[in-house]
Amino acid sequence: MLPVGSPRSGGQAWVRFVNIVLIAGSLHDNLPAMYARELQVPDHSFFLFGPRATGKTTWLREHLGDALWFNLLLDEDFLPLLGSSSRFRERVEAQPKNSWIVVDEVQRLPGLLNEVHDLISRHGSGYKFALSGSSARKLRRLDVNLLAGRVIEREMFPLVAHELGKDFELDTVLRFGSLPGIYTEDRYRADMLRAYVHTYLRQEIQQEALVKDLGSFHRFLKVAAIMHGQVINQSAVSRDAAVSRTTVQRYFETLSDTLIGYQLPAWRVKAKVREQTSPKFYFFDPGLVRAILEVVDEPLGDSESGSLLEGLVLHELRAAISSQRLGGELYYWSTPGSKEIDFVWVKGRKRIGIEVKNSRTWRREYAKTLNEFVDAGRIDRGFVVYRGREPYKSGGTDGLPVEEFLNFIYTDAFADSSGKS
Repeated sequence: MLPVGSPRSGGQAWVRFVNIVLIAGSLHDNLPAMYARELQVPDHSFFLFGPRATGKTTWLREHLGDALWFNLLLDEDFLPLLGSSSRFRERVEAQPKNSWIVVDEVQRLPGLLNEVHDLISRHGSGYKFALSGSSARKLRRLDVNLLAGRVIEREMFPLVAHELGKDFELDTVLRFGSLPGIYTEDRYRADMLRAYVHTYLRQEIQQEALVKDLGSFHRFLKVAAIMHGQVINQSAVSRDAAVSRTTVQRYFETLSDTLIGYQLPAWRVKAKVREQTSPKFYFFDPGLVRAILEVVDEPLGDSESGSLLEGLVLHELRAAISSQRLGGELYYWSTPGSKEIDFVWVKGRKRIGIEVKNSRTWRREYAKTLNEFVDAGRIDRGFVVYRGREPYKSGGTDGLPVEEFLNFIYTDAFADSSGKS
């Protein structure tokens, strides 16, 4: 049976159907590079992890296009190595010394990491390996050789404001996210996000999670998207998604392991108050949240933009810390009452607090909790990120517009405030 509006009937629905199929097929990392990425190629073998469609393959092709390539998504590369991993070693050793070797989607054939380990052991830095993957779960689950001490790790994120420059549009990012192939597409953004959810979340992650009841995973995804930016309450999610608590825990771990989600741990400051201890959960991209909730075609609503903005700032912080190698850890702090700090960056003895406000008007009370912590010596400096246009100063806290803050985190002034050595 043909779709309504097939060529036989001359309708336009067929054209839209074909377009969506083509879009779904094009949602991968190998997209034309339009923006310079902050990530730099290290002079050392490395893992490059990141969710699908964040641009890992494009970046690797741009910087290591002359390397010996093994793209394990392609049968022509995957199948010969599936039967004999020794072929990998033979092809590598046929290359001149100081060559780069790229293995894309290495989790599809984790046994190759033993070959990489052996090659590094025998040849030292004679060969350099770039090993990319969109899921560390399979590697961890199989307890494979992760080459500790021999291969460093790097991360790829969606496009950040500093990379987009003058093309950064906050409302567009909050509505559609900033995956490279989606942000640069005007006409089919919503269709591409729906394809991403269907192709990756409901197929690949279901397979990673060994989900037998597809309906339960679908219900869980909806509930997880609703609670984007909230403290994880496994009992409540279990009730709302109609799945067991152990299943909820496994699903959250799966989203985190496949880099689709991120669990932000609670910060304990030993204050004389009762503090939250469970982590908060965030999806890695605001467009993904809206696609799961099936509202990506609708205008951005005030009720959703607050949590989406908070998640955006979190992942911009993660990208900045990662690309600049600043180190440290990100946390949140909250009490069951009204006091909270959205993000606390802890590095050694340095502590930076960051609050995110979905408001276009500055209010002094936004800095109240941050200033209390500054005055008590629990944090060194505070920032309030808000949607207005003017910067403000209140005690030990700076109020900055979103765009200004997202560029500020790439400056030496911000790096120095973190205690970067």
